[in-house]
Amino acid sequence: MKSAVLGGGLTGITLARLLHEQGDDVTVLERNEMIGGLCRSRKELGFTFDAGGSHIIFSRDEEVLSFMLSALGENADRRARNTKILYKGRYVKYPFENGLYQLPDEDRFFCINEFVKNLIAVEKGEVPPPKNFAEWITCTFGRGIAECYMLPYNEKIWNYPADRMSHHWVEGRIPRPPVEDIIKSAIGIETEGYVHQAVFSYPVTGGIEALVRAIAEPVLPAVRTGFSVTSIREEEGGFVVSDGRETVRVDRVISTIPLQNLLPCLSDVPADVQAACDALRYNSLCSVFIGLSGDVPDISWLYVPDEKTGLFNRISFPSNYSTEVAPPGHSSILAEITYNEGDAVSRMSDAGVVEHTVGSLIDAGFIPSRDDVVYTGVAREKFAYVVYDTEYLKNIAIVREFCRDRGIDLVGRFAEFEYLNMDGCIRSAIDFVREYP
Repeated sequence: MKSAVLGGGLTGITLARLLHEQGDDVTVLERNEMIGGLCRSRKELGFTFDAGGSHIIFSRDEEVLSFMLSALGENADRRARNTKILYKGRYVKYPFENGLYQLPDEDRFFCINEFVKNLIAVEKGEVPPPKNFAEWITCTFGRGIAECYMLPYNEKIWNYPADRMSHHWVEGRIPRPPVEDIIKSAIGIETEGYVHQAVFSYPVTGGIEALVRAIAEPVLPAVRTGFSVTSIREEEGGFVVSDGRETVRVDRVISTIPLQNLLPCLSDVPADVQAACDALRYNSLCSVFIGLSGDVPDISWLYVPDEKTGLFNRISFPSNYSTEVAPPGHSSILAEITYNEGDAVSRMSDAGVVEHTVGSLIDAGFIPSRDDVVYTGVAREKFAYVVYDTEYLKNIAIVREFCRDRGIDLVGRFAEFEYLNMDGCIRSAIDFVREYP
């Protein structure tokens, strides 16, 4: 079987390796000059930053976790998670419901009182099934936790009203907190949430891109970079894929690229399919890299729900993931800002984004002064997060059916148009190879 994998990100490279291992003749076609996709890393002046936002290696899926760690081998380090939420100037333990004891008294009462009231109402059958993400948050956590943290944070990261988002995707991704944990947290007894990421791994050198490169090593000769697919047509029981200059003839096409980039490569796309694809929502990501002289707080990453603190929804500290991603005597901060084409962030220059971020972090106490900043950089990713609006299920079904009828397989985050983490991308590749040998 001769296969063309469109896209050389984590999913595409994993697919290529697995197909190669089972004897397929596989070619990866990547539009950029380097592989990695959202898992690319930037190395400058002794600093290493992940261009697609902060990534760590963890998973409940033991097979996938073993695959990632085995690929990295000795270039993997382990860290205990120390994650916080910046709430009214306080570092509150993450997840928020496990750090209630650290809230101001009135907010702690508001959260626990509303949680209990909501729990009773749910058990009495007085709370109707949620119709959207905002209602799901409130009927799961109560109005206190929802209004203090969950709603403002989620509307900041998704850059979209929570009451216009579907809730079909949250079960299993956002765990329902045990009642006993909420009560313990409210009175100051330590509890842990999201225990599957309480310990995580990260490459010692090379940033998260080192994982993709390690997976790619056996199939690097099969990877063609700088090949921007412009057309895909069926011919004699197979496909001809072209970038306008060269053609590749294959038995099958497996796409890991965004649907918004795939459909223009196909002829005779029906109007309803194009409209459904155009209606699929996603966020772009602006990652701001800051290299500092001196140290940063002993925090893995920090969630920032308050708009007044800054445009960023999360800041991470890569130099706390590995001692090799910053020069000796230095540390690093990575701030993540989600945005959409046409909004205020999309119109800001890179210099403007850096100035805003550095100034905000100085005001928040993370950077002593501008004199401590020795490096800044910005990376923008057009396709970063899938946004599940209330029309998502209808629209994605139309596009998937069209691609299936055209014989093109879809695997990975923006090909399947699912909010998959790294482990989910690898799982989708493993499952595809097993189901469609």
